[in-house]
Amino acid sequence: MERKKITVIGLGFVGLPLSLSFAMRGYDVIGLDVNQSLIEDLNNGVTYHLEQYNGKPIQDILKDALTVGTFKATTDYNEAFAESYAYIVTVGLPVKEGMPVYDYFESAMMDLGKGLKQGDVVIIRSTVVPSTTEEIAKPILEKQSGLIAGKDFYLAYASERIAEGKAFEEFENMPTVVAGITPESAEKAKEVLRLISKAEIHIASDMKIVEAAKVFENVSRDVNIAMANQFAQFCQALGIDTMETFRMANTHKRVNLLIPGPGVGGYCLPNAYYYLRPKKEELNIDLSLLQMARMINDQVPHRIVDMLEYMLEKQGKTLQGAEVSVLGLAMKDYSNDDRISPAHDVCKILVDRGANVKAFDPATHSHVSYAVDSLEQSVDHADALIVLAKQMEFDNLDLNWIKEKMEQQPILIDTKHLFDKATVKELGFDYFAI
Repeated sequence: MERKKITVIGLGFVGLPLSLSFAMRGYDVIGLDVNQSLIEDLNNGVTYHLEQYNGKPIQDILKDALTVGTFKATTDYNEAFAESYAYIVTVGLPVKEGMPVYDYFESAMMDLGKGLKQGDVVIIRSTVVPSTTEEIAKPILEKQSGLIAGKDFYLAYASERIAEGKAFEEFENMPTVVAGITPESAEKAKEVLRLISKAEIHIASDMKIVEAAKVFENVSRDVNIAMANQFAQFCQALGIDTMETFRMANTHKRVNLLIPGPGVGGYCLPNAYYYLRPKKEELNIDLSLLQMARMINDQVPHRIVDMLEYMLEKQGKTLQGAEVSVLGLAMKDYSNDDRISPAHDVCKILVDRGANVKAFDPATHSHVSYAVDSLEQSVDHADALIVLAKQMEFDNLDLNWIKEKMEQQPILIDTKHLFDKATVKELGFDYFAI
């Protein structure tokens, strides 16, 4: 394959490590994004992502790519059109009021279509409503370019399956599924993906199959986590240890219960059901199980706050005016991503119900009113401590020191099982774990 440039459109938690996966293997990459401050940061070697490859942090990978010239970021599509032969789109579909919003995606397609050339390859890697590539991307690209997909340029969809924190490894080793508007489009897309992937690349017969399979993968985890959270409620009501019960169940070779927690966060899982919803309504399909799972997971932050209020009232205190320390705002453990994080939901509910919240997360860089800059600020004079996400800085916390900083009869709600139950109780915490 001729070594022209690859353009990645969207430089978020997927697009940036994808770009650098090509760049660190010597392929020239242009990264496109509409966020000018992000572009400036990246071109100066600045990113707050927590990815690494073989022990090398993404910050060093980025700086190396900038130094040798295999990566540059820009907001200007014209910089890509002259030299690129392949375009990989990672622009997401945000969800508002339970429905996906196409604005950013459609805008990217319009800008891309204006400069498409004969023989270019377009690969959509965003998680989308099944049929989006054919029904939205294809007509916009054809109208703007005057070219025909499958005849003048190649159009394909390839699912993105990475877990944040493992992006480089999984771009390299996770099996990939791809389909094209024509068989030739699928093969061209496979050639591009093979540049960074050592794993099997499966070609499906229809782009809608790959789009749907990607959403199913995410929804299945949402459903399984909802089941785990309901099992956890049962264990709590019965007065038995949740994690021990789960460990015993998982000794069965065909059982793999997921770990309950404060809810489901991030861009992918909470949005997944809503990517099926437009087709559910259009085709009149019953997806009530999936809808119920989403509702169950959305309710968990409320249950956490209700439990805190109950524990405070047992001590003769009220949630109104209580000092509440929160550790972790990330959407999952060891992440700097706090998009759609259940931790924020817990904090907002607490604030709405009159608590004074001081949340600390050293990785997320959240600019919210309840965020503080240090662990000491967070726990100082706190009536209660709620653990909502793990970070490396939390792995060896001194509970004795924390207890001394907190008020008398301190409450500890540990949704991540960060602390040993016996140790916590021995120190005199009023303790609850999901």
